[in-house]
Amino acid sequence: MTLGIPLRDDFDGFALRALAKSTKDAAQARRLLALAEIYDGHSRSDAARIGGVTLQIVRDWVMRFNARGPSGLINGKALGNQGKLSDVHR
Repeated sequence: MTLGIPLRDDFDGFALRALAKSTKDAAQARRLLALAEIYDGHSRSDAARIGGVTLQIVRDWVMRFNARGPSGLINGKALGNQGKLSDVHR
């Protein structure tokens, strides 16, 4: 069995649980709690079960968390389509 992508070392399970408790975003809280399980030494399968997702999704969360921290676990809004008219035409 191979080891998963390591989590950043500037957080721990306790800190992620505190962030999950303080956030107003339910999806971010669920992701933080799943990652807290990994910090506490549990398997990524356990984290996937807590998050209600697959192992691939947990891996994606780890990548986003490592790159941007807890704010990387917030759902972003889609940019949408570019306007077809330029400022001159409007």
